[in-house]
Amino acid sequence: MSNFKSEIGSLIRQARTEQGLTQKELGEKIGVGEPTVNKYESGKQNLTVETLKRVADALDMQIKITFHK
Repeated sequence: MSNFKSEIGSLIRQARTEQGLTQKELGEKIGVGEPTVNKYESGKQNLTVETLKRVADALDMQIKITFHK
């Protein structure tokens, strides 16, 4: 499970840096502090679906979830 959190965190970090945002700026957009954004990006904290949606909206991105068997 931690690998999944790390993968999500890496995607958030990549999108944030591509848009030239700091962790503090992203945090302000989604209503959390810079340390929390750092935890999301490093895979140290779970994101709820609602939080993931706020992050995606702040980064002007869409969430696409697929299940494979």
